[in-house]
Amino acid sequence: MAWTKPPQSHIDLFFECLPDDPRIERRKMFGFDAIFVHGNMCAGLFQDDIFARLPPDYRATLEAAHGPIPFEPMPGRSMGVYAIAPTDVMADEEQLAEFLRRAVDCTGAMAPKEKKARKAKAAKAKAR
Repeated sequence: MAWTKPPQSHIDLFFECLPDDPRIERRKMFGFDAIFVHGNMCAGLFQDDIFARLPPDYRATLEAAHGPIPFEPMPGRSMGVYAIAPTDVMADEEQLAEFLRRAVDCTGAMAPKEKKARKAKAAKAKAR
């Protein structure tokens, strides 16, 4: 199953709506743009969707208004704590900015992720 790249308009929208927060680190996940806070994945792009880790009360509010919004990078493989931005939210920059701000706050409240020690083999290969 080949994944498709998000349209440039979605990429631009994602970065324009991110809060100005020094905790945000930009990286790639699944080959797509994503953001991390304290080493924990927070939000990102996946094909035509923007997904984020949301606080349970906010997610429940969105699901009450828009129906289920699970993030499933592969059918039947839901990433439980993440949700996709509903179409109405994606269409409104203020709502998307709020969606992403809440994701950053939610992820920022988590304990920082500890970096795993690099395996000797991987470090040796990188030294070449």
